[in-house]
Formats: sequence, structure tokens, C-alpha cells
Amino acid sequence: MKIRLNGLDKGVPDGATIDALLTLYGIERAGIAVEVNREIVPKRMHAETVLAEDDSVEVVRMTGGG
Repeated sequence: MKIRLNGLDKGVPDGATIDALLTLYGIERAGIAVEVNREIVPKRMHAETVLAEDDSVEVVRMTGGG
């Protein structure tokens, strides 16, 4: 199925979860936040949050600075 990942059209298998998406595209899980359709999804929900056709997913990496 088609989703939008960080502004780009991408394909994922039907029934894919956020965890599956991260694995499929080799996205490191440490220090990230994931938003689906403008709502932040807590890390504890990544394994059970199923994506749907045309979902908009944003993955943001946290960086430190000073």
C-alpha cells in the first residue's frame, strides 16, 4: 500500500505497523519520534499501530546541542 514518509511516497505491505516501516526502510529507532497523520505515536505503540493507505508518517530524529 502507499503511504507518505517524510514527504515522499513510499510503499509498505498491507497491515504494516510503524515498527515494520522502520525496519523496512532501515530507520534506527534510537532518538526518534514518529508522527502519523499529525499525531505523535508513543514508542510503546509502534509495534501495534497499523498503518493505512495514504497515511502521512513523519520520522524526526532528536539531536542534542548547546
